Amino acid sequence: MQLESGWLVGARRVPSPHHDGRPEGETPSLLVVHNISLPPGEFGGPWIDALFTGTIDPDAHPFFAEIAHLRVSAHCLIRRDGEVVQYVPFDKRAWHAGVSCYDGRERCNDFSIGIELEGTDTLAYTDAQYQQLAALTRLLTTVYPAMADHITGHSDIAPERKTDPGPAFDWPRFRSLVAGSSDKETT
Repeated sequence: MQLESGWLVGARRVPSPHHDGRPEGETPSLLVVHNISLPPGEFGGPWIDALFTGTIDPDAHPFFAEIAHLRVSAHCLIRRDGEVVQYVPFDKRAWHAGVSCYDGRERCNDFSIGIELEGTDTLAYTDAQYQQLAALTRLLTTVYPAMADHITGHSDIAPERKTDPGPAFDWPRFRSLVAGSSDKETT
């Protein structure tokens, strides 16, 4: 993996209008892991792209009527098959964290990168997702070294509101992969 002007080379790009500039002088120093599935518990389809681009059809599913008004995005999504989709360049502020606090700092969107995993709190994530997330994390921590010691879940920065990536996310496995250990050694 490599970056070019804030974009991952080789990732599918679906530019989201739901972003803006970071505060002056702010560079990413936190990685936030999320999960998403649309409709809830279902995978595949165009719905995540549609949500993050503000084009979700509120009539396509009853749940979509509840979320069609949202203006949200993430920097990237890692689908179940390992495909990486990027919505917002890493040097811009994606709107993924909402009301949040990390290590005494509020407004985590200002200083974080948000990565969504296609999944749920309770269903195991795929090998391909762990591999891609680890590779992306290694790249991002090379570009933004302050992030290396600041990787967390959405539930940790917004505990009253969010539960993702949930108990299904294997933090020890992920951290071992980021450190460069073989995935086979962690299973």
